[in-house]
Amino acid sequence: MKPVLVKIGTFVVPNSITESFRLCDLTPGTFPTIPSKKAMKNSLKKGLIRVNNKRGYSGSFINSGDTIDLFQDTTQTAKKVSIDLKLDVLFEDDFLAIIYKPAGIEVSGNKKWTIKNALESNLKKSSEKDAVAPLPIHRLDYPTSGLLLIGKTASTILELNSLFEKRQVQKEYLAITIGKMEENGILKTPVENKESEASYELISSVASPRFDFLNLIKLNPKTGRKHQLRVQLSEHGNPILGDLLYGKEDLLLKGKGLYLHAFSLKFTHPKTGELLSITSEVPKKYKKLFPEITLK
Repeated sequence: MKPVLVKIGTFVVPNSITESFRLCDLTPGTFPTIPSKKAMKNSLKKGLIRVNNKRGYSGSFINSGDTIDLFQDTTQTAKKVSIDLKLDVLFEDDFLAIIYKPAGIEVSGNKKWTIKNALESNLKKSSEKDAVAPLPIHRLDYPTSGLLLIGKTASTILELNSLFEKRQVQKEYLAITIGKMEENGILKTPVENKESEASYELISSVASPRFDFLNLIKLNPKTGRKHQLRVQLSEHGNPILGDLLYGKEDLLLKGKGLYLHAFSLKFTHPKTGELLSITSEVPKKYKKLFPEITLK
């Protein structure tokens, strides 16, 4: 069957890039569905990436101003791996969906057990002419739980990606952190050598014999770098409870998972113009540490 390619993402190389680089060295995460160099190579091998309207190859040299387009092969839907994983769907229409991602599962990638491979069995098929296999629009780390935005048509995926690029999707996270914190603050530690920023608000703090203080905080990231909140809070001196990668060696909490949760998404629906504001339930393990807290 001849491939039917539908464009799902576009990236224009900024003018600030002064030196050429190979396409295979494009920063992982430039496209949310390509989180690693291995995933990039797979997409290139399948002919799903074009540079200035021509097929891209690993060795293609990229310069400032070049347009890189990512495509999805809609003919692969029938052959697509599917897993039996029940997902909570908090919002869905013909264009997009918002689902709850459990902690301890990858959003996408080369493994069978991913959120992406569970979408078709949990979502209704779109009746739109440009319907494609449901596709996650952004990332959540393997140990992070919470809301994940899904596109169901090619044009919606492009428009949602544009909203993220323009920072018109408001994301709010909940985290439990270690150590004394101010009532609010700004986190500006660069991540991946890129400017990164998030703000936080302290909701509640309790004394802890082992951790000195435990804090329940709200986080509003302005940028979306890989592991951004985990890196910035660790550099701030307040690592997230249960963070085995960025936590302090003598303060690691094992067996309970990471206390980072994507709590809220707010954005304007690109097709209907409706303002969507979706929140999720706070995981039970958070309520065990802060049982009196109710969030708005």
